[in-house]
Amino acid sequence: MGEPYDLVVRSRRTVTPEGERPLAVAVRGGVIAALCPYDEPPAAEESADLGDLPLLPGLVDSHVHVNEPGRTHWEGFATATRAAAAGGVTTIVDMPLNSLPPTVDVAALEVKRKAAEGRCHVDTGFWGGAIPGNLADLRPLHEAGVMGVKCFLSPSGVDEFPSLDRDGLRAALAEVAAFDGLLIAHAEDPGLLSDPGGPAYDDFLRSRPQEAERRAVEQVIALAAETGARAHIVHVSAAACVEPLRAARAAGVRVTAETCPHYLTLAAEQVTGPAYKCCPPIREAANRDALWQALADGVLMGIVSDHSPSTPDLKVPDFAAAWGGISSLQVGLPAVWTAARARGHGLADVARWMAEGPARLAGLPHKGAIREGDDADLVAFDPDAEFTVDVATLHHRNPVSPYHGARLAGVVHTTWLRGTPVDFARPRGRLLTRGAR
Repeated sequence: MGEPYDLVVRSRRTVTPEGERPLAVAVRGGVIAALCPYDEPPAAEESADLGDLPLLPGLVDSHVHVNEPGRTHWEGFATATRAAAAGGVTTIVDMPLNSLPPTVDVAALEVKRKAAEGRCHVDTGFWGGAIPGNLADLRPLHEAGVMGVKCFLSPSGVDEFPSLDRDGLRAALAEVAAFDGLLIAHAEDPGLLSDPGGPAYDDFLRSRPQEAERRAVEQVIALAAETGARAHIVHVSAAACVEPLRAARAAGVRVTAETCPHYLTLAAEQVTGPAYKCCPPIREAANRDALWQALADGVLMGIVSDHSPSTPDLKVPDFAAAWGGISSLQVGLPAVWTAARARGHGLADVARWMAEGPARLAGLPHKGAIREGDDADLVAFDPDAEFTVDVATLHHRNPVSPYHGARLAGVVHTTWLRGTPVDFARPRGRLLTRGAR
């Protein structure tokens, strides 16, 4: 018979890359060791029978601004990773800016690792940064295990992380191509951005038009094609970007792109205050429909939070002056599920967009799916239960979110990290390097 497994979790609705199946997921040593028939579960030290409650793979959020060290009063590893686990996210990848120092060389990466050590409730990886003057640091960052390097093509909002011009972007892409790394880009053309000219959301929206996003995306595509580099566009908000991305992929350019829950579930017509401000901006409802279609068509590979919190005092009523960033790490799954279900998508689609796609992007081959050999990162999820979002009950550090008061479907019951339920009294998250588990 052999030794019993450490854990077996059964569900008649286990969400795998092949779709929903009745399965018993057997775990040994934190890894999915076997997928067995639901009605024939193997012996285990511990077991859970979810019945008809779906079992999802732990989500992978490859776009999170943790901000620690330096701006830990905005967010920190302990609070961000609690929010992640409560929302069914078992792996995050931290962005290189908004912390001090920014992660633009190996020394800064080590400072950030030290800040994260022992504080993470989920597994955590790191992006490096590409800024003017640090071209020689990109390969060492890659060799130190970052998932890739991020650049801005327009002002980032913080002075210590300046943007790259066209020549700087070309040089960074050529350097990344030399070691077959990955460059991810905030793509807005600064020449097409303008002063909002007023405090209202309509003023802010007009100041960051779709054309600015599309032009910058086209620049990344052209230079990726020229250099042969692998590139990725973060947080696509504009439907105008879809066709250039579609054409580039058809032509064999190594470019991918993501979008975010707020671009898929919110609309400019419903913006009521600065909690909704982000860059690029939340656009109109018709634009949102085109992003959903791009996901369905595979032009956009995934959905990630771009969780970018700040202290409440920075979210001033003047949209021109307010900090741009959405806090949604804990509610991304129910927000997306509520909208996806209404559009006829299933849980397997959501898992592909929010777990498998981001894991593949970040170079984490053992994350993002329920399959033999992968980490046993699992989520018991009730897709029919509804709740009203109350920011006071969310785990991220500052009580600001545009989802406050929203009625959403989908409740996380249990999150397992490598086969063990997350316990907020005992941080068990590992610090990840690219390709490793």
